[in-house]
Order: sequence, then structure tokens, then C-alpha cells
Amino acid sequence: MATITAKQVKELRERTGAGMMDCKKALVKANGDIEKAIDILRENGSAKAAKKSARIAAEGLAEYAIDGNDAVLVEVNSETDFVSSNDKFKKLVADITTSLLKNKPADLKAALAAPMGDGTIQDAITSLTAVIGEKLTLRRFQLVTKNDDEVFGAYKHNGGAIAALVTMKGGSEEAAKNIAMHVAAINPEYLDKDSVPADELKRQTEVFTKETEKEGKPAKIVPMIVKGRVNKYLSEICLVDQPYVKNDDQTVAEYAKSVNDGVVTNFLRYEVGEGIEKRQEDFAAEVAEQMN
Repeated sequence: MATITAKQVKELRERTGAGMMDCKKALVKANGDIEKAIDILRENGSAKAAKKSARIAAEGLAEYAIDGNDAVLVEVNSETDFVSSNDKFKKLVADITTSLLKNKPADLKAALAAPMGDGTIQDAITSLTAVIGEKLTLRRFQLVTKNDDEVFGAYKHNGGAIAALVTMKGGSEEAAKNIAMHVAAINPEYLDKDSVPADELKRQTEVFTKETEKEGKPAKIVPMIVKGRVNKYLSEICLVDQPYVKNDDQTVAEYAKSVNDGVVTNFLRYEVGEGIEKRQEDFAAEVAEQMN
């Protein structure tokens, strides 16, 4: 059996990020061959990653990438916000984003099979899951293509807790970025009134009508009051009609028009973990369980 040196363990740790004892065991099993030891760690990692499949990954990072007329918005999740600040995790997110923009997969299944490094995106996620010790997940992505007369603007809040991407016709990249900042902060639901589904608009109109009638307003003015309330509701949920966050004396549409006659044509917003029910941790219970 080959003698395993501290230098070998150190090199393996630096190359894989795995724990010291895991590296030593892998080197012993590989008879001192570092390349074989890396394979062993990856194989072990696959087993470890499978055991983590039931865990909730609701933290992580949102990221974007832009290349010419193409852009992508991505969310990759981890179990804790501590991991989201890990340099290896940040690099994984950046590499995934680059791969998705380059390969333009049709769906999540194709995305996980997309090439990245020496393997696929799924391989990279599985490998880092083993190293970090947490479940990591490519949750979602969306590709966007713009026309030549349009510009992209993107913004990340708090290092990637929220990412927004805006497409403008006319305008400028700076204006589009400013509107992306607005999107990140205000979280509009729709681009404009025409984007609101008819059934939702009908439902809201019925709600406002019943509310107004209960207030005892004269029947002949109820439709006018309801129309005003519906318009106010739409101005709150539609991006272009919202008061611009940097100057509430103008709407987002008015700000866009003030910059080279710009018009917002599309927006995307990812907030990490939105819609995921986060597990409530009981630290004392967890410690007690580990001691049993």
C-alpha cells in the first residue's frame, strides 16, 4: 500500500474541495493515484447527492447573462444562504448561466443534460453537492431573444437574491437597467393592461362592483367608480403604469419615452426561493437527533 502524504491530501482537497478525511480515504483506496482518487470522490458524491434529494433547497442565487441579441435569467438553489456566498457555488451558478445561454436548451431536462466543463450541468451540480454537503438545484431559467432595434438592461439585487431583465425598444441600455432596478424593487405582475388575463380583470371588476354597491353609492355612478378602482388596481400591478421608483412624478412608461422614445417590451424577474415553502428549522431538536 502506498504511503499517503500530507502534500497529496492537500492537493486533492484544493482540486476537489472535499473534506480532509474523505480525501485521505480516497487516496488510500486509489493507492495514492490522485486522478483515481478524484474519480472515487465523484462516485461517492453521486451517492451522497442522492441522499439529499428530499431536502428543501430554497436559498441560492439568481443570475443573468447577455450576449448580443440573446439573454438568459437563471435561478440555482441551495439549502442555506451560507452556501450562496461560497465561491465554488458562485462559480457553479456563473458557469451554468453561461452554458444555458450558449446551448439554449428547450426545457429543464435538456438544460441539465447541456454540456459544461468535462461533463454536463447535472454532473457539475452533483459533484458540488457532494463537496458542499447540501442539495443544489437548477430550479428554472428563461431565454430571451431581442430584435436589433431593442436593448437589454439587467440588474441584480443583494448579490443575486433578486435578478431582473428588461427589454426596451429604443431607449438605452442604461434606461433599461434603471427599469430593471424598478422591477427588482417593485415586483410588477404584468407588463401592461393588455397583458392582464381577461378572467382576472373580470374577477376584479366584479369584486370592486360588489364593494361599491355595499357602500351604498347611487346605482348610476357605480360603473364610473368601479372603472376608476379597476384603473388604480391596474396601475399598481402593471409595470409601465407604475410610478417610476426613481421619480414618482412620472410612470415607468413616461420615463422610458423620455430616453430616445423608448418603450418597454418585456421584463423578467426572479426572486430566489419565491413560491418554495421553506422548512422551519428546530436547531435544538436537530442537535438532539444528531446525538442519538
